[in-house]
Amino acid sequence: MEKFFHIRERGSTVRTEVLAGVTSFMAMAYILMVNAGIFSDLETVSYGAVYVATALSAVIGTVLIGLLANLPLAQASGMGLSAYFVYTVCFGLGLSYANALVLVFVDGLVFILLTVTGLRQKIFEAIPKQVRMAIPAGLGLFLAFVGLQKSGLIVSNSSTCVSMASFNVCSGGVTWAAIMPMLVTFFAFLAIAILSKRGVRGSVMWGILGGAAAYYLLGFLTIPDFASGISVTMNPASSFTDFAAQAFGKVFTEGFDFSSFIEANGTGGFLVMFAATSMAFCVADIFDTFGTLCGACACGNLLTPDGNVPGMDRAMLAGAIATTAGAICGTSAVTTFAESSAGIADGGRTGLAAMVTAVLFFAAMFLAPIAGLIPGCATAAALIYVGVLMVGCVRGIDWHNPESAVPAFLTMTMIPFTCNISFGIALGLISFLIIEAFLGKIRCVKPAAWIMGVLFALTFFLTH
Repeated sequence: MEKFFHIRERGSTVRTEVLAGVTSFMAMAYILMVNAGIFSDLETVSYGAVYVATALSAVIGTVLIGLLANLPLAQASGMGLSAYFVYTVCFGLGLSYANALVLVFVDGLVFILLTVTGLRQKIFEAIPKQVRMAIPAGLGLFLAFVGLQKSGLIVSNSSTCVSMASFNVCSGGVTWAAIMPMLVTFFAFLAIAILSKRGVRGSVMWGILGGAAAYYLLGFLTIPDFASGISVTMNPASSFTDFAAQAFGKVFTEGFDFSSFIEANGTGGFLVMFAATSMAFCVADIFDTFGTLCGACACGNLLTPDGNVPGMDRAMLAGAIATTAGAICGTSAVTTFAESSAGIADGGRTGLAAMVTAVLFFAAMFLAPIAGLIPGCATAAALIYVGVLMVGCVRGIDWHNPESAVPAFLTMTMIPFTCNISFGIALGLISFLIIEAFLGKIRCVKPAAWIMGVLFALTFFLTH
């Protein structure tokens, strides 16, 4: 173990690594319930099936980053990309669950190719810094918007498109049964913030569990016939049965049948949509993984003397392979979780901590029936809070300089406003290219940026 993980060399101990792995799991275990809750809005795959798929892909990704890169980090399905998968690709573009898995699978394969060939760095450098920094913020706002909708706090409005839900019990049209879940979301969200501020480990997880307890306590005490609306099986085998029938391998058995989309949009529209959406998955996946790796390693003083992540290429390759495996399992792109830096804060320095986290994810795979009892109003609080964390990345943008501010603003706002990552990246990149052209800085722009800008522009004219 010492020869492989170099535990003493990095100033750690086996006990410290084990505790760090447990801490990382507690900090990010909520993804199992939240991701399953997002996908449960699709009628073709069950909560239990996606729960198992999420846990299994987390095990694969976390083991890979521990073994290949020897880093104390963990990987799982990215919530922003999962929300994009469900609400934009499936509901917005009209693709099936299996079709969307193909796009994630292609994302993983392209990610692997870019990492192995070294082209990843060129793509990364081609996207302007202000756009790169704004992508996570846009995803965070998108997540928060999804959480607010799932909680019922944000509702449709004929005049303004969306509005806040009514709490006016005196109007006669609003009931306590409708208000209670929204209050649970709001106060669970605040509880997560308070626990995080006080340095409580696994604050998001505790916030979700506290919100679930409050939901059932208030429901049983104050809402007649509340129990009649609760239906769940306590047989773990049912989740694995659903996983095998509804999720695993669907990318191959049903995913490549795009006949419905081609019939409605034509072959040209399909090709442009396929390329642009796959690229949006890949760009967001690469930047999310890269940014988290740098941030988490910096927190634990794991960066090399020149400021790089040790074994960066192997860590990125682990994420790329995990994304491909995640598509086969039946979930969205797998990325490194910022929450796993909690384990680094607890002293984790090697891949042994990642192995411990992976073992716990494996054990949690068999708890899907219990996790199924967590109400949507509790997981919605986690979505909103993670959105808060992701928005903080824009602090490094020069908002006083229009050359930086405009592309960043368009990227950050158009992702949630259009519920589409590719639209946000496209408008941010295109605006950057136009501004640079009129400022006489065409030669300063990487050729790859122009190629991506043209491809994104074709997306608007041919598919939207």
